[in-house]
Amino acid sequence: MFKCFYPDEYVDSTYGIEFKKLKEKGCRGVLFDIDNTLVPHGAPADARAIRLFEELRELGLESCLISNNKRPRVESFARAVGTLFIEDAHKPGVKNYKRACRLMGCTEEEVVFVGDQLFTDVYGAKRAGMPTILVKPIHPKEEIQIVLKRYLEKIVLYFYRKQRGLEK
Repeated sequence: MFKCFYPDEYVDSTYGIEFKKLKEKGCRGVLFDIDNTLVPHGAPADARAIRLFEELRELGLESCLISNNKRPRVESFARAVGTLFIEDAHKPGVKNYKRACRLMGCTEEEVVFVGDQLFTDVYGAKRAGMPTILVKPIHPKEEIQIVLKRYLEKIVLYFYRKQRGLEK
C-alpha cells in the first residue's frame, strides 16, 4: 500500500552519500531538494554545500536543484553552488523532474533524486521513473504543513523499515 512512497535508499545525510559509487554504477546526474536536504530550512548555501557541488563537477556528474520554493530563494542558492535549478516545481508532479533531466542531458534512469520528504520528493521522483535517496531532515524547525506530513511519514517509514528487515 505504501510502496509508492518507499525510497530506494534511506540515509542519514546528503553529505554521507558516496557519489563516486553512484557514478561507477552509471549515474550521470543528481537532482536535489534544497531545504532540510542540503541546508536547514531557509538557510543560504554554506561551505559544505558548495564543496559538495564542486565534488560533483569533479566527478563529472551533472546536477540540478528542483524546489517548490520561489525563484529568489532557489536562484540565489543555485548561483552560490554553481548548478542548474527549477523553482516552483510543483512536486510531486512529474513534469519538472523530467524537465530537470532534459536540462542535464540525462535520462530519468541515469539520475538519482535526493530529498528529505516522502510525499513530495520521493513520490514525485518515483513517478518520474528515477531512483531516489531519502535523507533525514537536517533541522527540526519546519513550516507547519511539513511538520504535519512528518507524522504521516513516520507511519510509512515504519512499514518501509519493516519490509527491509530494519524494524523488529
